[in-house]
Amino acid sequence: MVERVESPGKRQLVEDAVYGRVTRRLMPILFLSYVIAYLDRVNVGFAKLQMLHDLGFSEATYGLGAGIFFVGYCCAEVPSNMVLARVGARKWLARIMVSWGIISACMLFVRSPNSFYIMRCLLGVAEAGMFPGVIYYLACWYPAQRRGRMIALFMVAQPVTGVIGGPLSGWIMQSLQDSMHLAGWQWLFLLEGLPAVVMGVVFYLYIDDKIGNARWLCEDEKQMLESSILAELRHKREHVSFFSVLRDGRVWLLCAISFTSVMGLYGIGFWLPSIIRATGVERPLQIGLLTMIPYGAAIVTMYFASRSSDRSGERRWHLAILTAIGGVGLILSTFGAGNTALSLVGLTIATAGISTSQPLFWNLPTAFLGGSAAAAAIAFVNLGGNVAGFFSPYAVGWISNATHSTTVGMYLLAFSLFLSAALVLYVPASLVNSRKIETEPSHT
Repeated sequence: MVERVESPGKRQLVEDAVYGRVTRRLMPILFLSYVIAYLDRVNVGFAKLQMLHDLGFSEATYGLGAGIFFVGYCCAEVPSNMVLARVGARKWLARIMVSWGIISACMLFVRSPNSFYIMRCLLGVAEAGMFPGVIYYLACWYPAQRRGRMIALFMVAQPVTGVIGGPLSGWIMQSLQDSMHLAGWQWLFLLEGLPAVVMGVVFYLYIDDKIGNARWLCEDEKQMLESSILAELRHKREHVSFFSVLRDGRVWLLCAISFTSVMGLYGIGFWLPSIIRATGVERPLQIGLLTMIPYGAAIVTMYFASRSSDRSGERRWHLAILTAIGGVGLILSTFGAGNTALSLVGLTIATAGISTSQPLFWNLPTAFLGGSAAAAAIAFVNLGGNVAGFFSPYAVGWISNATHSTTVGMYLLAFSLFLSAALVLYVPASLVNSRKIETEPSHT
C-alpha cells in the first residue's frame, strides 16, 4: 500500500521506492535479454577469425553477410512493433527471442556465401522489433525524467556483452575447435544461440504487458505509476497518426541522426576483433580478453553520462559531445597500426563515446513521440540505424578488401559520427530537454 502523503519531499521518496520496485522486477530480464540479443547479432565478428579461412570467404563477403542481417531487420521492424502494440510485449518479445535463438544456432550449418547471406537475413527478420519494442515498453512504464537512466541501463548491455562475450567467444573457439567434428566458430553459434530460446520462455512467464496487469503492485502503486504516464501524455507528447509521423520533418531528422551514429557503432561491433588482430594478436582468447578494455570503459562512461543527462534534463549537448568523441577515438585508433597498446587507447575512446551516445539518443524520440503511433514511429526511427547496420560493415569490408587495411574505413565512420553530432544540434532543445529530477527531498 502506498502511503498517502502531502509533503512533496515525502511523496518523492514514496515514488522513488515504487519505481525502484518496478526496476528490480523488469530491468534484469530486459537487460539479460539484450545481452543475449546483441551477442547473437555481433558474434559473427569473432566467428570471422576462423570461418573466413575455413569457408574461403573474402573480407567483402563477410562485410555483406554481416550487414545483410539489417536488410531482414529493416523489412520486418515496423510491422513487428505494430504487432507488439496490439498483442502485448510479453507474447511478442518472447516469440522474437525463441525464433532468433533457433536461427542463430543454425548458423553452424553455413557452408557457402549464399547460405551465409540467407541465414544472416533470416536472423534479422527474427530479431526485428526486439530493441524498439523494449524502448516502447519502457515508455509505457517510466516518464521522461526517469526513462533516460532506464534506457541507459538497458543499453549498457551492449558494452557488457563486449566484456563478457569477447572472452567467452574466444574461449569457445579456441577450446572447442574440432571437438565432435565441429569447428570452433560452429560451436560459437550453437552455444551462444540456445540461451535466447531459454530467455524467451522466461520472458513469457515473468514479464507483464502493462502497469494494470502487474499483480505484484497494489492498486495505489498502479495508480501512482499510471498517473505519471498520463500526465506526460497530456503535456509533453503529441498524439498523431503514424502517417502524420512520417510527414514530420523532426522524425526524419532523428532517422538521419540514428543512421550516422549507428555507422560508428557497428564499425566497432563487427570489426573490433579484426582491428585488434591486425596489431599482431593472433589467439582468439587473447583477442577476446583485450576487447574487455574498450567495453569496460564504455560501461563506466554510460553510467555517468546518462546520470548527468537525467539530473540536468539536458539531452542534446550530452549526445553531440560524446558522439564526436567517438569519431576522434576511431581516428586515433588508426595511428596504432602494429602497436596493440596505442590502438587500444583509440579504440577505448571510440567505444566509450559511441556506446554512450546510443542510450542518450533514445531520450530524443521518446520525448515527443506518443499515442497510438508511438511503437511504429520509434521502430521507424530505429530503421535509420538499421540501414546503417547494413551499410557500415559492407562499406568497411569493401574498403578493407580494396586497400588491405581498415584505416580508410575508420575515417569514413569517424566522418559519419562528426556529422551525427552536428545534426543533433538541429533538434530543438525545448522539444527534448526534460525537467531535472529532484535529488533531495524538499523540506517542509
